[in-house]
Amino acid sequence: MASQTKTFKNAKVANVRTIAVIGVLGALAGVVMMLEVPLPFLPPFYKLDFSEVPVLLGGFAFGPAVAAAVEAIKVVLHMLLSGGTQTAGVGEAANFLFGCAFVVPASIIYRLHKTRKTALAGMAVGGAAMTVVGALGNAFVLLPVYAVAFHMPMTALIQMGSSVNSSITNLTTFVLLATTPLNLIKAVSVSVLTFLLYKHVSPVLHGRVK
Repeated sequence: MASQTKTFKNAKVANVRTIAVIGVLGALAGVVMMLEVPLPFLPPFYKLDFSEVPVLLGGFAFGPAVAAAVEAIKVVLHMLLSGGTQTAGVGEAANFLFGCAFVVPASIIYRLHKTRKTALAGMAVGGAAMTVVGALGNAFVLLPVYAVAFHMPMTALIQMGSSVNSSITNLTTFVLLATTPLNLIKAVSVSVLTFLLYKHVSPVLHGRVK
């Protein structure tokens, strides 16, 4: 009976810690998302951020469900910090979907066998998934929604792309030469940072720091 009580208490403490970590990582990701970096070879409304790093750290530590929860908190907090939404929540929903396309597969693969190789493989698969989902989502949902939200024709968005890359002449080339490079750069950058950080922050996340 004593051992069962101890096990229950340990499990309860672990659950409370996990919830706390989800909140902290979600808040951190939301703040980091505000720190966007413009890239000179992409349209001005496409910017790089590293907010998936805290999300992926949580996913590696506790699994894909935690990664999705942290991603959701990140998006909601960013919306609050930004003063709301200009796309009726479509942009935020798309950001959540794109982020999950990266962190969920990566977390699943890493949790199957926790080694550096599976971490790299998971991030490669997740990065590829985010790139594909991001390309399709931008082409058929996000860019058309942005055009409506900001009261401009799609040709105006494409012109913003062609102003920095003359090879961008239509929606297809916009997605291939602007959306896809941004997602690939983000996937590689986030993967490198996560790979370098995880070993050091894992004991903190799991409460093993003495």
